[in-house]
Amino acid sequence: MIVQWSDEDQLFLVTIPEFAEYVVMPCTHDKTREEAIHNGEEVIEMYLEAWQAEGKSIPEPRTLQIA
Repeated sequence: MIVQWSDEDQLFLVTIPEFAEYVVMPCTHDKTREEAIHNGEEVIEMYLEAWQAEGKSIPEPRTLQIA
């Protein structure tokens, strides 16, 4: 999960790189960092539960490299 502040939106935006092929990015947001993280965790949980129920494979975690 990546949490970034958006001056334009005045919100913390959450993206989940592993879900980029499945979810419109950013996938959630909120006014506080803590709430944005909480919302991101809910999105992750929701997709994992749905994929498991449908018998689909879960995307492999990626390693984020920052230069």
